[in-house]
Amino acid sequence: MDIRTELGRRILFCDGAMGTMLQAAGLPAGREPELWNLERPEVVRALHGQYLAAGADIIATNTFGANGVKLSGHPLEEIVAAAVRLAREAVEGAGRGWVALDVGPTGRLLQPMGDLPFEAAVEAYAREIRAGVQAGADLVFLETMSDLYEAKAAVVAAKENSDLPIFVTLVLDEKGRLLTGGDIPSAVTLLEGLGVDALGLNCGLGPDQMAELLPTLRAHTRLPIILNPNAGLPECVDGCTRFGVGSEAFSAGLAGLARAGAWVVGGCCGTTPDHIAAVVQACSGITPRPLCPQRRTRVSSYARTVPFGDGPVLIGERINPTGKSRLKQALRERDMDYILREAVRQQESGAMVLDVNVGLPELDEPEMMALLIPQLQSVTDLPLQIDTSDPAAMERGMRLYNGCPLVNSVSGKTESMEVVFPLMKKYGGVAIALTLDEQGIPATAEARLAIARRIVETAARYGIPKEDLVFDTLAMAVSAEPTAARTTLEALALIRSELGCHTSLGVSNISFGLPQREKVNAAFFLMALERGLSAAILNPNSAAMMDAFRAFCALNGQDANCQAYIAAMAGETSALPDRAPAASAAPDLPAAVIRGLRESAVQAARAALAEKTPMEIIDAALIPSLDHVGTEFEQGRMYLPQLLMSAEAAKAVFALLRERMSQGDGGLPASKGKVVLATVKGDVHDIGKNIVKVLLENYGYQVIDLGKDVSPETVADTVVREGAGLVGLSALMTTTVGKMEETIRLLRERAPGCRIMAGGAVLTEEYARRIGADFYGKDAMSDVRYADGVTGRE
Repeated sequence: MDIRTELGRRILFCDGAMGTMLQAAGLPAGREPELWNLERPEVVRALHGQYLAAGADIIATNTFGANGVKLSGHPLEEIVAAAVRLAREAVEGAGRGWVALDVGPTGRLLQPMGDLPFEAAVEAYAREIRAGVQAGADLVFLETMSDLYEAKAAVVAAKENSDLPIFVTLVLDEKGRLLTGGDIPSAVTLLEGLGVDALGLNCGLGPDQMAELLPTLRAHTRLPIILNPNAGLPECVDGCTRFGVGSEAFSAGLAGLARAGAWVVGGCCGTTPDHIAAVVQACSGITPRPLCPQRRTRVSSYARTVPFGDGPVLIGERINPTGKSRLKQALRERDMDYILREAVRQQESGAMVLDVNVGLPELDEPEMMALLIPQLQSVTDLPLQIDTSDPAAMERGMRLYNGCPLVNSVSGKTESMEVVFPLMKKYGGVAIALTLDEQGIPATAEARLAIARRIVETAARYGIPKEDLVFDTLAMAVSAEPTAARTTLEALALIRSELGCHTSLGVSNISFGLPQREKVNAAFFLMALERGLSAAILNPNSAAMMDAFRAFCALNGQDANCQAYIAAMAGETSALPDRAPAASAAPDLPAAVIRGLRESAVQAARAALAEKTPMEIIDAALIPSLDHVGTEFEQGRMYLPQLLMSAEAAKAVFALLRERMSQGDGGLPASKGKVVLATVKGDVHDIGKNIVKVLLENYGYQVIDLGKDVSPETVADTVVREGAGLVGLSALMTTTVGKMEETIRLLRERAPGCRIMAGGAVLTEEYARRIGADFYGKDAMSDVRYADGVTGRE
């Protein structure tokens, strides 16, 4: 039976921890659990049987790390097939249950933040999924995802290689954020757009912490919710990792989660068959709460969600070559820095979504779209509008986009709908729908409404709800047709009232051929807003347009106490129509570093070298900029992608300054000290370690990176040989924490004066202290602060 038909009929139960139980059965610390599918199959099969006997419905295969990145040196397909076979044998022996192909993270960050290309991640997951499907899995269960982009790669791989149900659970911190900055609304928007069958949370948090996040999750999703918490937080007891929440308290917590709206519950790290048996008993008789049926129109980036309907949505139009000779030049010359500055400028001016159009006849549009979108998402967290009439460019952009995009556009032409709707069904997204068809643009509002109805009906046949359509009733130049504005506005009002759909307009089209176009545009914009316009494609750098927008929001009760209007007017410094600095002018060095604009930062540094020494630039501009970014990150106002892009910009500037110093201009700066970094033996997750490395190097430390899966002896030998005063150790999995403790113990014996930082998802501050670490690094910036404290520099 397909598990989708059982969802909602009763509470369904996942199994508990795999690593915890295999370690109890003798799995050596640091040994890949997946290898026991071949080496100790009887142990794995028996464990599945214990969870089934406890009442679990969903049995996860022992394949958490069995992707093409983590197990690249092992017979992956054979391991996955064996894992599915063992779970299937247990399920058939019990006469009940579903086999879930367990798919975990690769342990690497995807480009542009990391070094793993998106398509390489898709293929790494595809290998595991193909093998699991062929072996007979019932569903694909993606878990412990801390990066929405990686989650998207895994979902795409699952959709392209199977028709099985797809469940996804994410790892959030107590503030409800993913490692890479995503929050619950952005995660839900992406995953619902991709068409997963159920979503939720696992790992990282205990039942109490998940209970605090559940209301937000339930308020934003219409899908079944899965919650698989840890048995509390880890602690070290007699040299072993233990979790503090017993089966009774755990089951009481999960019964509360089920009553509050979770449809699928189970356990993650530290949970055992006893925990699951207690959960099954505690949840008996609980009826699943109805799902929240409401559908919303919303687009997202990796960290920001923009809803339609809460107020006018401003779509910045400046990354579109039409009528922009300088942008055309930048596209032809691949001057990415100019385009990225234009994106930053629009965000700072108030844009909420950025239009991206790279259509020039002489360009390979799909290739340029694929090049530009990841780079734009490295400097701005605004959602993007993928604007193209080229189907190949549209698919390339939608596939690589990190989030749920706005797509411009689909029309009432049959050919257009046959191209765009399948792409939306596969990748998710909200489409701008143009009210034109094979006969062109109708002359009447009623005829445009009729096209909109046909688009809604056709979209429904593809499984796309009307909430994923935003209708453009097509503003035409009033200089050519005096009734054009009235017809457009009438059509807009009809679609809002008759279909209940959101609307958008390219506002500036109305004024073609007229003098002082901004005055006409602003008046038309206000008229459209009064008719219920949901979104406008406009120039956010235009003072007239932004003033009209702010005044409307204040007058329409969409600006609480007129605060945004007052703040904007208080900051007004010029009466010029365009108050923002020209996009052709590169920002100063601190601004470029803070924004992660690598080329602009280097240009600004070169200019500064005409008047200052390299050390003056480092002390007066570079280090303060990094400190500012670090503080913003620590306080939750910047996220990991921005932190890393700033670090890359600073790194490029440091390279330039060191080159000048090596030529005798002030001498090379002294290193602040050596730091040895390593992911401990048996653990192949090095995301956190790599982030720490980038930041420490920017702050002047000499980093010796030993990589991942590093033995205690190698770490100790390196520290002694290099005379390093500081070590950073990382571990993600509970199965490898023992090796961290062993490494710390060896370091205390051989390098007693060395300070030790420890970090990773399975650690807490108390746990890190108990295994002998001097410092627990909750994030990369905290490690930098600690290192500076150790070396005596604040």
